[in-house]
Amino acid sequence: MSRFRRVRPVRTHRARARRTPVLASLLASALAAGALLGLGGGAGSASGAVPPAPGWSLQWSDDFDGPDRSLPNTADWQIDTGHGYPGGPGNWGTGEIQDYTANPDNLRLDGNGNLRITPLRDGAGNWTSARIETRRADFKAPAGGTLRIEGRIRMPDVTGDAALGYWPAFWALGAPYRGNHWNWPAIGEFDIMENVNGLDSVWGVLHCGVNPGGPCGETTGIGASRACPDSTCQSAFHTYRFEWDRSVSPNALRWYVDGRLFHSVDENRVGAAAWADMTSHAGYFILLNVAMGGAFPDALAGRTPTAATVPGRPMLVDYVAVWTRGGSTTTPPTTPPTTPPPSGSSRLYLRPGGGAGDATSASTVTLASAGGVNHDGTPTNPRVFTSGPVTRSYNGGSTQFDLFVDAGTVVANGQQVRVSYDRTGDGTWERTETYQYFATDPVPGYEHYTQARGLKSSTGTHGNLVNGRVRVEVWNAIGHGPSTLGTGDRSVLTIPFS
Repeated sequence: MSRFRRVRPVRTHRARARRTPVLASLLASALAAGALLGLGGGAGSASGAVPPAPGWSLQWSDDFDGPDRSLPNTADWQIDTGHGYPGGPGNWGTGEIQDYTANPDNLRLDGNGNLRITPLRDGAGNWTSARIETRRADFKAPAGGTLRIEGRIRMPDVTGDAALGYWPAFWALGAPYRGNHWNWPAIGEFDIMENVNGLDSVWGVLHCGVNPGGPCGETTGIGASRACPDSTCQSAFHTYRFEWDRSVSPNALRWYVDGRLFHSVDENRVGAAAWADMTSHAGYFILLNVAMGGAFPDALAGRTPTAATVPGRPMLVDYVAVWTRGGSTTTPPTTPPTTPPPSGSSRLYLRPGGGAGDATSASTVTLASAGGVNHDGTPTNPRVFTSGPVTRSYNGGSTQFDLFVDAGTVVANGQQVRVSYDRTGDGTWERTETYQYFATDPVPGYEHYTQARGLKSSTGTHGNLVNGRVRVEVWNAIGHGPSTLGTGDRSVLTIPFS
């Protein structure tokens, strides 16, 4: 859903700022049914387990089983809240107006095998909704093989004027977007299913290159659409599938609804440079959300939502699954290895036991309350994570991190991080960087604390690491309550060494 990346304040949505004639053309051309090329979904209720896919290897899935009003599995999903990533574009870069929450009224399992994302409007006219993204960000086609991302989804059952502003989506973003919310669209975005204003149409869109313009024609992107087969998109479940195929030359991307191909893009269309930018990184993470208003729905209907828009119509998700086929490598298993990283590793995950290295199973640690005292800049009762020995050459870059923090319902808490480098492991920290603290909101759900908050202070200089050490200290700088820090495969530090 080209959600955040636009840097320009006006045409901030990739697929959204399409001109009406272009949209009309896409929709008209999409109405012609394609050939049946694979497994399909179709109408019906939640089917429970993920269906078999002969010839494919299942890498990851969630069929959203669980008690009514429970949240999605936190080992698999993180919940985005507010009006944008900290340090990123406002209104998620697309002009959408809703406040994303972790409230079960907006986001919940329904006890019948579905995830429900429900937009709501309060008495003052304020909209809330929900958005989640997979913790894993390594979904990638194996060399010489194919990646398949699929979801069985029923769009919000609302049409006409009552649907103006509804913008449900199922999509994927390049992993480098985490920790740097200004590198869109170069890192790539695959919109597997988008819909606006209750139209009986599914859009598939690729975003890449630069914004505006570039090989993908941003902020519009390269898109196509068609009506849902057999029954409308809003009246029944349909299966939406995306494939990234590295077994063919040129490499290709393909979009399907109920097994019917309706859009494809290959490497020759966007060029080698843009293709490499969006495919040579670690992989992608998957998102599900229902936005309200923004550039795409507004492009078709003027400013949305309107007074006629009806709240409370959920998007239902039966399952999301990822498969691979062929190739010389496969996507890593859901549970990462627990062995220490090699001395040359530059990506260090914070581990619950105080180490920093390869990712382990998702977990959490508690950050002690600041007790109402201002500890800005001074580590106080910190959680400490250390990695070493590390031998690498300084590459001239800068420290990057993405810490998952949550203060629950505590008001006015702020977490802070200090990163230190000991070049030779002799106990002398030659380079120390303290970053501005991050003020968490009082709504349960993880938020992203990244280096985009900026340096508060630094001492010393970088140099090559020879059997050196890296230390990360995280603490509550302000506030009256404890906070939670995600560990294992959640919070990650990228050091500027290669």
